[in-house]
Amino acid sequence: MSNFAVLLLKEERALFSSPIAYVVMTVFLLIMGYSFTLSLFLSHQPSLVHVFFQIFVLFMLTGPLITMRLVAEERKLRTLEVLLTAPVSEIDIVLAKFIASMSLFVLMLLLSGAYAVVLAYFGDPDLGPIYSGYLGLLLFGATVVGTGLLASALASNQIVAALIALSVFLLFWIIDNFGMLLPSPFDTLVVNLSLAVHFRPFAVGSVYLSDVGFFPSAALLTLLLSVRALARR
Repeated sequence: MSNFAVLLLKEERALFSSPIAYVVMTVFLLIMGYSFTLSLFLSHQPSLVHVFFQIFVLFMLTGPLITMRLVAEERKLRTLEVLLTAPVSEIDIVLAKFIASMSLFVLMLLLSGAYAVVLAYFGDPDLGPIYSGYLGLLLFGATVVGTGLLASALASNQIVAALIALSVFLLFWIIDNFGMLLPSPFDTLVVNLSLAVHFRPFAVGSVYLSDVGFFPSAALLTLLLSVRALARR
C-alpha cells in the first residue's frame, strides 16, 4: 500500500471515528427530512429546488465543524511535526485530508438522494434540475472543504479555524448585496464573488461554464494555499 493510501486511510478513520461526523449527518438528515416533507406538502410540486438551497446553507454552517480539526488538531496533539517529517509531501497531506472530508459530504448527498427517489416514485419530476442541483452541491462542497482546510492550516485552534471559515462563507454568501451598491465595473466584480450567485443556476437547472469553473477554481486555490501554509511550518 502506498504512503498516500495509508495517509488517506488514517484520515478516513479519524473522521468517521469522531462523533462530530455522525452528529453532523444526523442533524443534516433531520433538518432536510423536515424541510423536504414540509415543502412537498405545501407546494405540491415535484421539485428539489428548495431542498438544494437548504443543503447549500447547511453545508456552509456544518462545513467548518467537519474541517476545523484537520490541521489544528494535529498541531494541538503535536503530531503535525511527525506528519511533516514522514515520507509524504505536503501535497499528499492536504489531498488526503481534502478527500477524506469530501467523502463525508458525498455521503450526505447520497443519503439526500432518497428525496429524489421519493419524487420519482410519486410523481414525474424534471430530472435536469435534480442532476444540476447535485452537481452544484458537489462542487460547492469542494469549495467548503478547501476553505475549511485552509482555515485549519492557518489557525492554531480548532474553534478559531471554524470561526474563520464560517466568517468567510457568510461574507461570500451575502457579498452580492454589497456589490450592487458599488459603481461599475466594481459591482460586477464583487457580485461574481458571491457563492449564492454561482450556485443559484445549478439549483434551478441551468449549468453555465462560468459557474462550473468558479467552485473548482476556488477549491484549487484554497488547496494550494493550504500546501503553502504547511510548507512554511
